[in-house]
Amino acid sequence: MMNHTEASRLTSPGLKPCRAALVPDEGRSAVSEDYFRSAHHLRAEGVTHTLLIEDGEGRALRVPLIVRPIEGTPYRDAISPYGYPGGRLEGLSEVPKDAVDWEGTGLVSLFVRDRVAGPRCFVGGTERNEVFFIDPRLPIEFQAEARRQMRRNTRLGFVSTCCPVRAATHEEREGFKDVYRQTMVRDRAQSRYFFSDAYFEEMFSSPEAWLATTRAPDGHIASSGVGVRSDGVLHYYLGGTADADLARSPAKNTVFGALVELATQLGLPFHLGGGVRPGDGLEQFKRSFSNASSHLCTHELICEPAVYARLSGGGSGSGYFPAYRAQRS
Repeated sequence: MMNHTEASRLTSPGLKPCRAALVPDEGRSAVSEDYFRSAHHLRAEGVTHTLLIEDGEGRALRVPLIVRPIEGTPYRDAISPYGYPGGRLEGLSEVPKDAVDWEGTGLVSLFVRDRVAGPRCFVGGTERNEVFFIDPRLPIEFQAEARRQMRRNTRLGFVSTCCPVRAATHEEREGFKDVYRQTMVRDRAQSRYFFSDAYFEEMFSSPEAWLATTRAPDGHIASSGVGVRSDGVLHYYLGGTADADLARSPAKNTVFGALVELATQLGLPFHLGGGVRPGDGLEQFKRSFSNASSHLCTHELICEPAVYARLSGGGSGSGYFPAYRAQRS
């Protein structure tokens, strides 16, 4: 991370030592061992480019991006892949956005999703939803009702297991996809959350992913969830519960039993995520289990201000970024 002197030097009037370039390499320059920058995740998400920022002193920041045409125009913009990818930090982080020469990217705007813990890509990110953690290094105290439900399920014969997803059986993987898709239908999720089989196969191939499975007494898969390791955190990434088993809440055994136990074994904070909207019921539910919190952080970068203003036609009162896409949605 840059110290105060370095940050001041980068923001000196008229001085722009950091240059940005767009590399058409499907994100390969940004790949790391962390799940959200792994080759598996970047392929699944259809990443097209790496944003390369260099300071001229051998330090760099590499951010995976999906570059998109702006319909009806000759221009392009870009967005980070889903999740919490941030960027691959090679001595450069917390970069002031106005200390970068964006002209070389050829983009109108950038929307960057940052990591939930550790140094950020850029200074002055937008704090969005609060997100919650169960940190095994801190005291953990679950609600009495949740503990009662988990013990009841165990007495009834529900059994939870957890293994690296690459070691899971075909039946366990297919069971995960089934309960996940049932959950997305039930929740009326947006179409982008109905991932393809090819997407899941990339996830199933990752060495940084684990599959937790809870079976009902008759052996069928009642709940299933995937945890992924990225940037020193175990993230609850995707999961679901079968329609027929909702009344028993077996997801509590999957998440707060099997995956929390895994996080404890790995010595990592377990990231639960947050709500759909600040203050909603899902946020309150996750807060009740957590012993630490942070915020989602995003960066809204305008590379071509004049073009952005023209396309936006005065902007959008919704706060959607980029504003010109809100008008097209």
